[in-house]
Amino acid sequence: MIDGLSVIERPSPNHGERRLPIDMVVLHYTDMESAQAALDRLGDPAAEVSAHYLIDEDGAVHALVDETRRAWHAGAGYWAGETDINSRSIGIELQNPGHGLGYRDFPAGQIAAVERILRYLITKYSILPRHVLGHSDVAPGRKRDPGERFPWQALAAAGIGRWPTARKPDGGPVIAPGKTHALVAAVQEALGVYGYGPIRISGMLDAETEAVVTAFQRHFVPECFADGVEPPGHLGPLTRARLAGLVDARPAKA
Repeated sequence: MIDGLSVIERPSPNHGERRLPIDMVVLHYTDMESAQAALDRLGDPAAEVSAHYLIDEDGAVHALVDETRRAWHAGAGYWAGETDINSRSIGIELQNPGHGLGYRDFPAGQIAAVERILRYLITKYSILPRHVLGHSDVAPGRKRDPGERFPWQALAAAGIGRWPTARKPDGGPVIAPGKTHALVAAVQEALGVYGYGPIRISGMLDAETEAVVTAFQRHFVPECFADGVEPPGHLGPLTRARLAGLVDARPAKA
């Protein structure tokens, strides 16, 4: 039982020793058509992938790897100066077909289970709000999950994770990929301060920065994927305001 949730034991052989203390949670979507297909893959030694938990769309929680062990869910990544994301994190897979198979909203029952298990983990491991992350946050350009449909803002309103404090957009331009602008260097620096990266501060919205900006938008500016005011990967006033709102809140302590 986890905070009143019944947990279905489905042990996976895919795990190893941790090298770092746990200080983050990384959320994924399965990118598969069913939870059963995902469970089969996460338990297949040949696949060499796993997670600590999988939460089905109906809210059922499956435990695959003991929390003391290093699950194989994040792959190559980076956050706040550390590259061994698997060693420092708990990985949670959410059943969702993902962008390639009919990406859809996450059902209320699934999110309710996510909220309860996150509260348990945050309390148990003293996880900072800015360390409740998506796979795309730690692997920009390589991963898109859990994506722009995941309700990050609602979870933050419930006290889980971070959401930017309100800040008025600067009224400046929407900067397209490949362009150089003084505002880009400030954004590159701020993204690095928050934890993304590593980012070279060049003042150009190069491919590396575009990937990080897009990952940031999936988490904090989902409007970019809906109304098109600021296309994904472009750097506009709303994206800059949301980033400034996070950095203003002293992210090292929250």
